[in-house]
Amino acid sequence: MPNLYQDTAEPPVTLPPLDGDRRVDVVIVGGGFTGLSTALSLAQKGTRCVVLESHEPGWGASGRNGGQVNPGLKIDPDAVEHNFGVERGSRMVAFAAAAPDYVFDLVSRHSIRCEARRNGTIRAAVRMRQASRLSSAAEQWLRRGAAVELLDRDQMAQLTGTDRYVAGLLDRRGGDLNPLSFARGLARAAQAAGAEIHGGTRVLSLSRAGNCWRAVTAKGTVTAEKILLATNGYTDDLWPRLRQSIVPVFGAIVASAALPESIAQGVMPSRASLYEIGALTVYYRVDGGRRLLIGGRGPMNEISSPQAVPHLQGYARRLWPALEQVPWTHAWGGRLAMTTDHFPHVHEPAPGAMACLGYNGRGVAVSTALGAQLAQRLMNGSAPVDLPITPIKSIGLHPFWPLAVRAEIVRGRIVDALGI
Repeated sequence: MPNLYQDTAEPPVTLPPLDGDRRVDVVIVGGGFTGLSTALSLAQKGTRCVVLESHEPGWGASGRNGGQVNPGLKIDPDAVEHNFGVERGSRMVAFAAAAPDYVFDLVSRHSIRCEARRNGTIRAAVRMRQASRLSSAAEQWLRRGAAVELLDRDQMAQLTGTDRYVAGLLDRRGGDLNPLSFARGLARAAQAAGAEIHGGTRVLSLSRAGNCWRAVTAKGTVTAEKILLATNGYTDDLWPRLRQSIVPVFGAIVASAALPESIAQGVMPSRASLYEIGALTVYYRVDGGRRLLIGGRGPMNEISSPQAVPHLQGYARRLWPALEQVPWTHAWGGRLAMTTDHFPHVHEPAPGAMACLGYNGRGVAVSTALGAQLAQRLMNGSAPVDLPITPIKSIGLHPFWPLAVRAEIVRGRIVDALGI
């Protein structure tokens, strides 16, 4: 069963596999938001670039996520500035805050058909301890002039249609879109600007070729002065220790059939996107077709049936009992890349080489906006990047990450159940 986005997205781009040898300025490994946005910015500036994608643009997390265009990083602004210093931290905060602007501007400038809406995002608190965190976050963002509003229990019930939440933080900078359509639209825009993109082209090895890099595939090679690795949750051993620097976790989403109008009026009537701030995040939205999409942690494997995630369906019915007789038509999932510090990681592991991965649930906005800065850095090695450029650091006991993730899920469920 295809996922909902595959059934509803804009048609895929025609991208034949690489056949033969190329010589360009930049080769990009990975056709998700990071790679495609970087390729678009490079091509617009006349830089010759090739994107090599093992499947098709948006095949990984970029085309399977919840579609939320969230502003900000996972960590609140004051903590970012405390951890990185005021100068660097404020740049990070400002960059991530403006990332949705970059996404929606791209959609407008390139006429990308992806059901983009700017209805805001809501961070939701189930318990009063979480509500105090939202109050602190609201104060921090309001101090920085952001368009946010702290919501009480009654306001949350009015906007969501459920009495589950004690408080919320509405951020009007955010929104949602069909992420697979967006990825395919970025690919079309990059192609139109002059980028060369190849699907079905897995990079088998990387090596130095004089002062350049050579990417070897099954039927050809690309030689380039610079290389960008943008493989996120599906990072393999192409670059030493890069796979060991992130934890791939599996997200899952289930989608309902189109809700009858009488029910749809009471399910997220605000049409904002929402994510809870518990130890285990649950997120949802109602799309333009009146379908409820609700996601969270899933089995540690790819899924294709609603029966694989009964807990998400059950939680939706808990929020809105009127969904009891509504059928669930699609379910899907895949790998996301998480980092131990909850920040995206940008690396320059060798001259002319960059890597960027680990968006921790903020990938739609942050990875797309970061593409412009990565492009500048690849063209000019001294161009600044608002996120810190750090060495690759392996996570201890990385081979045991599946066990660690399962343990964290169990711990998260206990924490959420106990309200601690």
